[in-house]
Formats: sequence, structure tokens, C-alpha cells
Amino acid sequence: MAWLIKKMVMEMKIKNLKFKNLGSLKALAGLLYFVSQTVASLTFALPENGDVVGEIQMTTVRRGESLSEIGRRYDVGIYEMIEANPMVDPWVPAAGSVVLIPTQFILPSAPRQGIVLNLAEMRLYHYDPNKPTVTTYPVGIGKKGWSTPLATTTVIGKKKDPAWVPPESIRREHRAKGDILPAVVPGGPGNPMGRYALYLALGEYRIHGTHKPGGIGVRGSHGCVRLFPEDIQSLYYTVPIGTTVRIIHEPYKIGWHKNHLYIESHQPLTEGRYAGSDSLDSLKRAIERAITGTHTVNWTSAQMAAKAQKGYPMRID
Repeated sequence: MAWLIKKMVMEMKIKNLKFKNLGSLKALAGLLYFVSQTVASLTFALPENGDVVGEIQMTTVRRGESLSEIGRRYDVGIYEMIEANPMVDPWVPAAGSVVLIPTQFILPSAPRQGIVLNLAEMRLYHYDPNKPTVTTYPVGIGKKGWSTPLATTTVIGKKKDPAWVPPESIRREHRAKGDILPAVVPGGPGNPMGRYALYLALGEYRIHGTHKPGGIGVRGSHGCVRLFPEDIQSLYYTVPIGTTVRIIHEPYKIGWHKNHLYIESHQPLTEGRYAGSDSLDSLKRAIERAITGTHTVNWTSAQMAAKAQKGYPMRID
């Protein structure tokens, strides 16, 4: 948290402010209040034995806030909050009620290196190349018809305040709605790519920020991967060029925690290519890959947890 405050202050050139008027003081106070209300990135030591990181948290709803606003405080996307709290009104939760924050995760089955993006949970994992830690961020991904592709690729470039050059396909879509996009949108506060971008060896797909944080944790982009402004800033400065990026679709994550087997279940994406990825056969295959020796699984519990799609680890043995 201290690092983030320092970086934001430096970028706003706070050192050069003379604070000659109350507006400057209010601006700084607003900045510090925002940061103080936002949990630092979710960074965890990699488990020596097992596959689970983090802990479930609970919080009390403040008057007038939504599940989206609560989620952002804890670096959790809106759909993750809805999965974990299916009986809560996501837009007008009752003030004073207690909600669950799904900040415990089973690590994806992909290699623990570079960046792993699991589309089914709309979450990105970055494994630090210099120490045994993983940092995870909620993301927004491509909407139906503009899907974020499955791929193994690399980060080939990084840019601060990137200009956005809308592809002709996107400009055509906007023209059909009477919205004429410029050929180039310069970097700045209103740029859809936000302040930072990672360029991939994957055509026009990027990992970048956004000027509309409400798009994090949902399918709303044209295929690019969006992060909260504070998260892309953190990722930008810790990911070197050449980092491997694996984009996977894993609605069932199975892992070990304290010698017990857990499942984390998410609703799969709706494209035809993912049909059956949450079937009973897929569940059995995922569990069988994780089981060693003669370990016994409670298949009734496993099926119930898989069907519930709560989005956080649940014990199944």
C-alpha cells in the first residue's frame, strides 16, 4: 500500500505542489482516501505443499454501496462477488448485512510461471520471476462475439499512456450505432486503454487499464483484458518484457490444502467451444488428475460444490 501511494504521489508530482489553495489540499486528500479504501494487490507466498492461497473474508455493507464497490476495496470483480453472494442484491445490498469476500483461490493447473489468465473465473495470476510469490487480479474480458482467445503468448512491449487505434471492425460497430470513433484516441484520462498497457504477441489483443472500472469482472471488452487502474499500474511495473502469458478456460479448479482436497467452481463461458466444460465427466477428470494414491473423494459433496459455482474453494473429501 505504501508503495502504491508513493508511486501515485510521484506521478502527480505532489512534491512540486505549493498547496496555495484549498483545492490542492482537497485533491490530495481525495487521492489518499481512495488509496486507503482500496486493498493492496492480493499477493501471496506460493504454498510449499498444496495449491490454495489466501483466506475468505467477511465484511459489513456500508449504506449506499454496491457489491461492485465492496469488491473493488478487496480487489475482487463484480461477478466474483455475485457468485459468492447469490442471495444478495448486487446493486442495492442491505446496509449492515454481512457479505463474503472470495479472496481465497486454488491456483490454476497451468505452470506456475509468468502470467496465467483463467477466463472462466475472470482472474489473472502473475508469478514473480524473482521470488516465490503470486499476485492475482480481477479482470474484464471479451464479450460474446468478441471473445478473448485461448493462447500461449508473450509480452512483447509495454507503454505508459498508450494511444488507442480502434481497429476497423470496432469502428464499424460504433458507426452502426451512430458513434463515429476517431482514427486515433490519444493517451490520457479518457482513453479506453487507461494509463498502462502490456502488448502481446497475439495480434491486437492487449492487457491494459480502463477509464471505466465498472467493466472489471464482466465480459465487456472487444477481446482485450482490462484491469482496475491501480492493478494495471502494479502489474506494469513488475512484469518484464518476454514474460509468458497463458490464457486458459478452467471452470473447475481442483487443489490440495492442508492435506484435504478442494474444488473451486465457476460458470463456464457460453461460447460453443466451452460446452461440456462443466459436465460431470469434466469434473471427474479434473478430480482424478489431482488425486494421488488411494485418496477418497466424497463425490456427492464434489457434485454439489461444482453445481453451486460459488467461486471459492470448497472441501470435497
